[in-house]
Amino acid sequence: MTSDPLAAWLPTALGHAPHDLALFRRALTHSSHAGVSYERLEFLGDRVLGLVAADWLYGLFPDEPEGALSRRLNAIVSRETCATIGRTIGVDTMLRLGKQARDDGAVNSGNVIGDAVEALIGALFLDGGLPAAQAFVRRAWAPLVDAGTQAPRHPKSALQEWAAAHRCRPPVYTLLARTGAHHAPRFTVSVAIPGKADAQAEGASKQEAETEAATKLLESLS
Repeated sequence: MTSDPLAAWLPTALGHAPHDLALFRRALTHSSHAGVSYERLEFLGDRVLGLVAADWLYGLFPDEPEGALSRRLNAIVSRETCATIGRTIGVDTMLRLGKQARDDGAVNSGNVIGDAVEALIGALFLDGGLPAAQAFVRRAWAPLVDAGTQAPRHPKSALQEWAAAHRCRPPVYTLLARTGAHHAPRFTVSVAIPGKADAQAEGASKQEAETEAATKLLESLS
């Protein structure tokens, strides 16, 4: 009898042997696929990730103020970071998508992969309790949490601060285009510091595109 690929993948990817395999199958099921999707598990996993990350950072950086801890937390729980983790552990290879969603490229969507990672954390919490979810997050996110580095500043915040420091008007973001299917959209955004410079970028969400555009503009101004 052929073993279930999901059962073989989970211990390596998550460091947890599942008790309820159906729970994890649901965590990888997109709404375009028949059956119950990952959306409720995503809701739960998002909150568990925030709790685990906040507890981790609170202990790891005992002398940092709330603002610095918040910047670190925002970087850890961002959709972009979850998608990066998901691709690293192979979530994209295990997603259950409807035919149209797969044809439209949803398997490569950072939004879909990030959502599934949060859903898997929710499944871990239900299947193995907080210790199982915490163990996965600390292992998978460890390369991104470096006690030797300063708390990251979000590119949009950094650009706002640059404009204020140089006595310029605040950055202005403009949505130029939205393309792609509903479950795999692409956004094109421009950002400008009026009278100074501008940049454009694409992303799987409006926020992702704005962040990338701010990063590009900061690089051009440095």
